[in-house]
Amino acid sequence: MSPWNLLALPPLPEGLMRRLLDPLGDRVRVSVPATRDRAALLAALPEAEIVLGDWTGTLVLDAAAVRAAPRLAFVQQPSVGVDGHDLDALAAAGVPLANTPGVSSVAVAEWCLAAAMALLRKLGEADAAVRAGEWPQQQLQPRELAGRRVGVVGYGAIGAGCVDMFRALGCQVTYWTRTPRAEPAFEDLDTLLAASDVVIVVIALSDETRALVDPRRMKEGALLVNAARGGVVDQEALVTALREGHLGGAALDVFDVEPLPAGDPLRELPNVLLSPHVAGVTSESTSRLLAITLSNLAAAVEGREVEGVLNGVPPVITRKFAD
Repeated sequence: MSPWNLLALPPLPEGLMRRLLDPLGDRVRVSVPATRDRAALLAALPEAEIVLGDWTGTLVLDAAAVRAAPRLAFVQQPSVGVDGHDLDALAAAGVPLANTPGVSSVAVAEWCLAAAMALLRKLGEADAAVRAGEWPQQQLQPRELAGRRVGVVGYGAIGAGCVDMFRALGCQVTYWTRTPRAEPAFEDLDTLLAASDVVIVVIALSDETRALVDPRRMKEGALLVNAARGGVVDQEALVTALREGHLGGAALDVFDVEPLPAGDPLRELPNVLLSPHVAGVTSESTSRLLAITLSNLAAAVEGREVEGVLNGVPPVITRKFAD
C-alpha cells in the first residue's frame, strides 16, 4: 500500500515536525502548508488524507476547508480543545476527528492551584516590591488558602483534579457542571459564584458556556482563576469588576484574543496575574500528548480503531480513494 498523505499543521519547523512523526516510518508521506495562512491550507488540502491539527487554532478545518479536502479520512487534533474545527461538517463528510483527552489535566489543575496561591499570598507584589528596594512585611497582608471556599466551574478531568487538590489543602470545595448531580459537592452556578472565595473556571467553551461566568455575580473580594477559554468569562465585566474593586484579583491563562493585544486594559491592572495560555504545557503533558497522537496516527494507517473521536463518526479509518 502506498503511503498515506499526512498534512501537518502544528506551528513547528518542518524538519522538527518530520522527526516527531518519524516513528510512523514509510506508512505516511508528510507535508506542511507552504505558509501558515488560510490560502496555503486550502491549497494543501486536496491531496490530504490525514490532517494533524494546529493546536494554536490558527489553521482550522471549517466547512469550506472540509469541502476542499475530498480525500480526507481522519483528523487528529493534538490538544484537548478543538476550537474552530467544524465537527458537523467533518461528520457529514464521514471524517472522524479525535483529540487527546486528559493529557493536560494534571498540569492545568496544578496551574489553577498555583495561581490561586500566588494571588492569595501576594507573590507577584512581594517580588516586585523587593526588586524595587522595598520591604513591605506589614503592607501586603497575604491570606491563607486553607479553609477558603473554592468553587470549580466544570467537572471534567481537570475540574475533578482541581476539586481533589484544593480539598487536600483544607478548602471547602463545591463544583458546578451542566449535568446536575445528586452529590453534596454539586452546587448551582449562581450559588457557587455568590459564595466562593475562589472561583476556578475549567469548563469547555461552547455556545452554552460563552460568557457563562459574569464576575459581577461573584462574592465581593473573591478571586477568579480562568484556565478554560477566554470566552467563558465575560471579559468586559471582568475588567469592570477589577477596576471597581469588586474582585480581589484574577489569574488568567486564556483571553478573548490571543496573544493579548497591546493596550488591552488587563495589562494595566495591578491585581491580575497574566499567563500566555501555558497552563497545560509541561514536559510531562507534552510527552503524553505526543504518545497519544502517534498512537492514534499509527492506528489510523493500520486500520485499527483510533481513540478520542468527538464527532460521532466510526473510529476505524478507511481510505476514500485507493491508489
